[in-house]
Amino acid sequence: MRHLAQEQARVTDWPGYIGWTVGLLIVIGLVYWLMRQGWNWRRTLQSGLPPLPAVPADAGPAILETSGRYHGSTTAGNWLDRVVAHGLGNRSRADLTLTERGLLVLRPGDTDLWIPAQALTGARQDSGIAGKVVPAGILVVTWTLDGTAIDSGVRADHPDEHAAWVEAVEALVTRTKTKKTEEAAT
Repeated sequence: MRHLAQEQARVTDWPGYIGWTVGLLIVIGLVYWLMRQGWNWRRTLQSGLPPLPAVPADAGPAILETSGRYHGSTTAGNWLDRVVAHGLGNRSRADLTLTERGLLVLRPGDTDLWIPAQALTGARQDSGIAGKVVPAGILVVTWTLDGTAIDSGVRADHPDEHAAWVEAVEALVTRTKTKKTEEAAT
């Protein structure tokens, strides 16, 4: 009987449970605050990036279109170095349209992204970007923003479309380079 009373005393030790709960909530709040400070610090470090190109009123006729999820942007070649300046680090839904003039990424509720054809440098299929690994793969588009090479990752709703996107972006990059070379020669 005495043993049962001791167990009941431990179960009804509410001040101890409340103390542990409050302590755990403080630790969780501190970790969240530190993560937020790190995000803000990264944004400050990347504040030197120039503004994103303005989205044109008419991007031109579509070569390819798809919808999916924008997973973020990183510095090219470093899939863990997330670019957070200008909203490039925010994950969101996305509608992609590739035209002869460039790539339009419409992001409902966030900043739309326009990548002019002259800024595109390539595309590939990869397993992840910005710390996000997706077994079905991600379409990674490489482009430059005032000399800074950036990788932007999107997972299409139908990942089997990624190969066609890589081929279309690479063809657009080749046509743009050829056109630029011909204009320089004349």
